[in-house]
Amino acid sequence: MKKLIQLLLPLLAATTFAAETKPNIIIFLVDDMGVMDTSVPFLTDAAGKPKRYPLNDYYRTPNMERLAARGVRFNNFCAMSVCSPTRISILTGQNAARHHTTNWINPDKDNAGPQGPPNWNWKGLKKRDVTLPRLLQGAGYRTIHVGKGHFGSRDSEGAEPKNLGFDINVAGCSIGAPGSYYGMQNFGRPTNPKVKKGKSGSSNAVPGLEKYHGKDIFLSEALTLEANARIDDAVKSGKPFFLYFAHYAVHAPFNSDPRFAAHYENSGKPKEVQAFATLIEGMDKSLGDVLDHLDKLGVADNTLIFFLGDNGSDAPLGHQHEVACAAPLRGKKGAHYEGGMRVPFIAAWAKAAGNAHQQRLPIAVGAIQSQQAAIYDMFPTILALTDVKSPAEYIVDGARLDTLLTGKRDSRRPEQFLMNYPHAPHRSNYFTVWRDGDWKVIYHVLPDVPTHGGFIQSGGAHYQLFNLKDDPFEQNDLAASKPDELRRMMQGLIASMEKHNALYPVDKDGTTPLKPKMP
Repeated sequence: MKKLIQLLLPLLAATTFAAETKPNIIIFLVDDMGVMDTSVPFLTDAAGKPKRYPLNDYYRTPNMERLAARGVRFNNFCAMSVCSPTRISILTGQNAARHHTTNWINPDKDNAGPQGPPNWNWKGLKKRDVTLPRLLQGAGYRTIHVGKGHFGSRDSEGAEPKNLGFDINVAGCSIGAPGSYYGMQNFGRPTNPKVKKGKSGSSNAVPGLEKYHGKDIFLSEALTLEANARIDDAVKSGKPFFLYFAHYAVHAPFNSDPRFAAHYENSGKPKEVQAFATLIEGMDKSLGDVLDHLDKLGVADNTLIFFLGDNGSDAPLGHQHEVACAAPLRGKKGAHYEGGMRVPFIAAWAKAAGNAHQQRLPIAVGAIQSQQAAIYDMFPTILALTDVKSPAEYIVDGARLDTLLTGKRDSRRPEQFLMNYPHAPHRSNYFTVWRDGDWKVIYHVLPDVPTHGGFIQSGGAHYQLFNLKDDPFEQNDLAASKPDELRRMMQGLIASMEKHNALYPVDKDGTTPLKPKMP
């Protein structure tokens, strides 16, 4: 008996240790990837079944298919329509209307734009800010940042992810796009010697990857090697890890990834579109390599993965307000239509096992969730799973995804989303979007903003109104024919703006906020 107990003690100790450990968390974030830039069908038919469209048959993403088969994918997942607002929302759990980084961050100059709010948060995140990695770091996690940061301007605290709670930073800085995806070009473009270093003539070279310079390697591959190496280190240390893996792909420049170019050369599409598809496939290979590495290390069953894009697609296809690059959805990155704000989202345990962590947060397998959710919802979901609390006085706009991850509807959850963009010039200028259930209103503040069909005017303001249940592709503007519904939705938009302490464009005097007007 004594000998049996001696034999069982190590097993019991290991079981106890496994029960006491915390799950690993990976956020796998893809830049400028819309909901249609994949072979995984996210959109559904009237019966709620996945429906394929031509773009699903053009792109090749077998590892996204693999991940979707292991978990649940959301077909109504919203992000801000440009990158920095989304990235900061993920880390803070707050809507951009609240954290006030409402535009992409130009590293070197305040890009509020003419009549943009002068007090918007161009500098981005600061050392004192509450962030997801800082909270997890305090709970014993090894926090790892790999890839694109874009959390702050070049000379700000937010330019360095280590200031925000990450123990490790590989390749993250203030830039929003690489100068080049090619190691042979040192992941940068030739500099303009007439322009001061660090300004608009700089190379935009991705930092921290010097060991790959001059080598025949693609940026997505180099980042994947670095990510897997940091996972190795965390596992060896015995610490749970939080990996924020943010690819620079599939952002422009649309450099063709030579590993996959042959797959698209006979597609009949322009070279730039083919190059974009290679970026998608290279990103997908990265996902597969991470999944394989987790399996190899024996930690897949204890690792939760959130896969998503940061805003709508920027595929070089068609006009930003039409049906083209996100077909059948309308619009693209930066636009106020669904193609600008709808992103792919998959949540899955890297390997199904039914262990204590998976029992605590069960995720439906091979399921589709159609209830609306948003990027800031990951913050409270991850904190709840890891038994970490945010400060009592801290405002979190996100709501836990637990019920939705099981594939069921959450009747207590309001299906509302606010997207505030008080800036110009851009693809869509000075706009606010408010979604409430099936209804969506788009409000443009200024009368001199170039419009694109279908707007009605009232005192200089422009309105559009859509019912997304009846008209998911936003072809029938109901602003003129449904005045009562328009007024109800505008009341909701105004109330939500006030609740979030949102910013507004300013009058030509530069100080007076131009608040929304009722129709």
